[in-house]
Amino acid sequence: MRVEIWSDIACPWCYVGKARFEKALDAFPHRDEVEVVHRSFELDPGRAKDDVQPVLAMLGKKYGMSEAQAQAGEDNLGAQAAAEGLDYRTRGRDHGNTFDMHRLLHLAKAEGRQDELVQILYRANFAEERSLFTEGPERLVELAVEAGLDAAAVREVLADPAAYADEVRADEREAAELGANGVPFFVLDRKYGVSGAQPTELFAQALGQAWDARSPLKLIDEGGAEACGPDGCAVPQH
Repeated sequence: MRVEIWSDIACPWCYVGKARFEKALDAFPHRDEVEVVHRSFELDPGRAKDDVQPVLAMLGKKYGMSEAQAQAGEDNLGAQAAAEGLDYRTRGRDHGNTFDMHRLLHLAKAEGRQDELVQILYRANFAEERSLFTEGPERLVELAVEAGLDAAAVREVLADPAAYADEVRADEREAAELGANGVPFFVLDRKYGVSGAQPTELFAQALGQAWDARSPLKLIDEGGAEACGPDGCAVPQH
């Protein structure tokens, strides 16, 4: 069974939702038969790469919040994250363009290291003092290497704006086609969708429901057709 997760590294509820989903997945009896794929979704796709601002200022401008309201929201998110065992800095974080991170996540997918990089980028954005957005590409190289990627390959992708760009845009178009207008957005076996950082119990229910709904293969067989198998190929008899 495949679970696809549309998310953005700048999305705090994606950070929390991933932890809740993984608790349900870890307890799922068929855990080893579930493939998880992370898909790209930018919350702020029009933001310039050099446009970085404090999270509180971004929230105030985007949602018309006062600084006190924005800080209260961050404090609530910090409490929600802590309940899932996650570190979360409620003060001093910044916000910027995540397109290069999504491109690197596609590289990581090709190398089988996608989940590792997703989690490292979340940690760096939400829990660490160093910025993901102001230290330049070498900060991303450092984190990608921590996830198991080759530094030269990472630098090559970051130096080429077209590398994996089509893959990111394809993910975003697909999200729109599926009706995802916010993240996190979970799609289970292309049959069920779960929107938002739902409780672990709901994710557990969704996993069980999607597993039970899998359709067994229906074989159309008139019998007698030649085939090749582990013991060799059928030899025509004349």
